[in-house]
Amino acid sequence: METVVCGRVEHGRRLGRTLGFPTANLAVAADLAAADGVYRAEVEIEGEARRFAAMANLGCNPSVGGNSRRLETHLFDFEGSLYGRRICVRLLERIRDERTFGSVEELREQLERDKRTILGR
Repeated sequence: METVVCGRVEHGRRLGRTLGFPTANLAVAADLAAADGVYRAEVEIEGEARRFAAMANLGCNPSVGGNSRRLETHLFDFEGSLYGRRICVRLLERIRDERTFGSVEELREQLERDKRTILGR
């Protein structure tokens, strides 16, 4: 079953940007039924005709000391700011569990592998 999360993009800690994967951050309802993990996703931006392929992490970001559940989504082939804009993220396919990495570099390397998996490269 497909899950769609809509909301206004919030400011995060900007860690994704330093890893080369800037994210659009959305708060999620505590009772959101989707399992935590990394997803192949699709994003609609209010006012834009195009849909963007994306990868999303639903969870608490344990590798970087996160403690609140949120949805962080990296849009492929998008440039610009989404802060304050309304987006809808469609979680299409869960590709792996959320997990803790030993270092930020290990996390970045896994994000590269996730991107290749999602884009089929």
